[in-house]
Amino acid sequence: MFEFHKDRKRYFDIQVANASEYVIPFIEKKFTIKEEMRVLEIGCGEGGVLKAFLQKGCTGLGVEFDIPRIEDAKQFMPQETQSGKIKFISKDIYNVNAATELDGLFDIIILKDVIEHIHDQAKLIAWMKNFLQPHGIIFFGFPPWYMPFGGHQQMCRTKLMQMPYIHLLPKQLYKWLLKKNNEAVDDLMEIRETQITIERFEKICKQTNYTIIHKTHYLLNPIYKWKFNVKPRKQFAFIQAIPFVRNFFTTCVYYAITPN
Repeated sequence: MFEFHKDRKRYFDIQVANASEYVIPFIEKKFTIKEEMRVLEIGCGEGGVLKAFLQKGCTGLGVEFDIPRIEDAKQFMPQETQSGKIKFISKDIYNVNAATELDGLFDIIILKDVIEHIHDQAKLIAWMKNFLQPHGIIFFGFPPWYMPFGGHQQMCRTKLMQMPYIHLLPKQLYKWLLKKNNEAVDDLMEIRETQITIERFEKICKQTNYTIIHKTHYLLNPIYKWKFNVKPRKQFAFIQAIPFVRNFFTTCVYYAITPN
């Protein structure tokens, strides 16, 4: 069911397609993407999302802690890498020296399926405004914690990968279940510690002095089109209007924010 996570080239191609068909159109509803704009992606993985922006004429810089994924990115985009259209930094974002390693300000910053992995999310969100061009935009796409697979069970190697909502078990019971099945306990428990909900995200944006200029909640995540051959579907308005409850039935949210 989740074999695409093991085929990195296929996953790269999925990310390119998803960004081209859904992420970029979402951004362009409120922000015109022009050639030579600089795009920073935090947690870029193999660079599939950035590839879609390069196809629009932008230049990209990807920050990724996992070095093998950066090596894959360079293999998947040899011409773009050699020409300097895209660069990569293999570091934890909190260890990046922005003044010397980011080469200036960015028009667009991307965090797709990343913020739910970040410790001290408010710190990172506040930090990013210092590296945006005037009137720049930040895009977030993430699964709310309470959604069926908000614990990233797809990372599991056993039948747990197909079990919805198990990440909502009491902490010690969940940890025991992971250990019993010889899963990556530390990685999955870290996601439990860094969980984020729709309400928490919007609260952080307000506290760190951003304006949410656009948002879309999905009942069925756009990327499911490629992963499961399921047509994406936006969340029903009446569910989206119910705080907290909406998290359980919303598989993905897109947000665009800009500093006040």
